[in-house]
Amino acid sequence: MTQQLAVAIETGVKRVFATAVDWPGWSRSGRTEQAALELLAATAARYAVVAVAAGEPFPGEVSVDDFEIAERIDGDGGTDFGVPSRVTEHDRRPVSTAEAERLRRLVAAAWSVFDAVAAAAPAELRKGPRGGGRDRDKIVGHVHGADHLYAGIVGIRVPAPAQDHPGSIETMRSAVLDLLGRPSDGTPLDDRKWPPRYAAARIAWHALDHAWEIEDRTGPP
Repeated sequence: MTQQLAVAIETGVKRVFATAVDWPGWSRSGRTEQAALELLAATAARYAVVAVAAGEPFPGEVSVDDFEIAERIDGDGGTDFGVPSRVTEHDRRPVSTAEAERLRRLVAAAWSVFDAVAAAAPAELRKGPRGGGRDRDKIVGHVHGADHLYAGIVGIRVPAPAQDHPGSIETMRSAVLDLLGRPSDGTPLDDRKWPPRYAAARIAWHALDHAWEIEDRTGPP
């Protein structure tokens, strides 16, 4: 490919995140910047599933050489905990009507991928090397609970979703997608701390991070 993919680097004390600034949810971490970039490239095929579901053209193959570091930012405790938690200057860019619709479609696609992965997975997932890790339903509940928290952060007030009430999950998601689908000057939503681009990236990243965890822990190692 010829077009470079813009990446933001978030560097904590113990962990570094590499995040594709124009592809919400495509973010990976490693002990070093190079390791994070290599993991980001390694998950390109996985992220392509999201892009295709959103109707967005995506590179067939990606290597570290295809990345262009667009911004570097210091991380914080959230970074070291394992969350891309810092808002970058790229996150603060205005969002046009067309860009807002794109963000909305990509977040919706990330949720669709998560739902499909969870539906196809067994209830009991393979444990980690020390016997740890949540099983499928616990992960699904965790993602829905986090989405409810994220909705509150951007100013959306809806009842907490219930696992046995799919309509409550759809109501919450629809409200979030409606908000993300609106053009913006790039300031935080509802005068909070998350601008639209970061909100979309954080929500999609969390869903995909756990979708890929479920995939990795399904079946034999």
